[in-house]
Amino acid sequence: MSDSYASWGRFPDAPPARVERLSWRDRLPHLDPPDGPVLPRGLGRSYGDVCLNEGGVLLDTTRLDRLLSFDRHAGVVRCEAGVSLADLLAVIVPAGWFLPVTPGTKWVTVAGAVANDVHGKNHHVAGTFGRHVRRLELVRSNGDRHELTPADGLFGATVGGLGLTGLITWVEFGLQPIRSDRIEARHTPFRSLDEFLRASDSAGARSPYVVAWVDAFKPEGKGVLMEGRHAPAGALPAPGAKSRRPRLSLPFDGPGWALRRPTAAVFNAAYFARQARAGAFSCHYDPYFYPLDAIGHWNRAYGRRGFLQHQSVVPFVGADAPAARELLRHVAASGAASVVSVLKTFGQLESPGVLSFPRPGVTLALDFANRGDETIRLLRSLDDVVADAGGRVYPAKDACMTAANFRTFYPEWEAFARHVDPAFSSSFWRRVTT
Repeated sequence: MSDSYASWGRFPDAPPARVERLSWRDRLPHLDPPDGPVLPRGLGRSYGDVCLNEGGVLLDTTRLDRLLSFDRHAGVVRCEAGVSLADLLAVIVPAGWFLPVTPGTKWVTVAGAVANDVHGKNHHVAGTFGRHVRRLELVRSNGDRHELTPADGLFGATVGGLGLTGLITWVEFGLQPIRSDRIEARHTPFRSLDEFLRASDSAGARSPYVVAWVDAFKPEGKGVLMEGRHAPAGALPAPGAKSRRPRLSLPFDGPGWALRRPTAAVFNAAYFARQARAGAFSCHYDPYFYPLDAIGHWNRAYGRRGFLQHQSVVPFVGADAPAARELLRHVAASGAASVVSVLKTFGQLESPGVLSFPRPGVTLALDFANRGDETIRLLRSLDDVVADAGGRVYPAKDACMTAANFRTFYPEWEAFARHVDPAFSSSFWRRVTT
């Protein structure tokens, strides 16, 4: 399958029968085509198959990229579905505003952020992206247009609804004020999950952004906590400044051996040593929020077969998170290599979507080069640990959860299914519901 319509993990290979490139909100194609189900698609940064529609029709929304309104005094923006966070930042940051919530890449569309109800480093104070959406337009396959607000049941199904309730054409949401494009950051090393939990709790009380890198080869939970806040004063970029583009780009697929355990273990040790020494520092928001965006096509590093990510959230038990300990032990014992491993705690703020992923607890995200059945077995064994603990796995990062586990993770799925547009589907949805 062409990389232009693959998922970011490049697995599975699930090409569509046809792609419709949308350009105008008032000139949409027939959304109930005779040649298979339809699915909206943005920039394709989902890791698994929620953005794939094998044998069906993909609705490419990236040309719906117009800024419709921007209230610079109130901090409210309305834009079309295909506007990227990168292009939006280039407009709002010079005006003294920032995204209310941002994932770890700015190369996602606004509608994609809604459909996956993305979370960020500030979940404990801001919740998910969907909490900041004021209204949106949804077009159903029968041609009906709905302007939805949080008071509407269809709104709750559309936020976190994986693009299955219809086509989002525009979104209106609130921003947060800033006075500088700089971040005041601090890195603190920890050498156990106990230390992480204490450090994360303390950091969350003083900083809006908290996340940790963890060495997945260390079952005890060794890593670096990274906290930050927007600088209270400083300079903002001039209006019209371009969003930062990748400084480097991988022009070809990496060799299959490059991210195996020996090389990954050396990288992890060196990364811990460097980040642990950082202490307090100031940096532009771009490398703080979007470090991997500095490398174009970084997904090619995992080789031609691609990679799979596993992100879960497991609940606290008192002040502990025993299932998170079990996940770390399981991964370390497996011998599989994970370099991009992220650990964070979610706060108590309720997500607005029926299928929204975050819930109170500890979330762990892991990347594994695709080794075929070996990798699938590992991820499904991690799913079982999460299911036994009463947690859940993130659909936007998934490529292999079973239907049984999906229904365990999301017992609300049947209530959600009543809102799914009958003409819309995805490879993910068919996998977990049939």
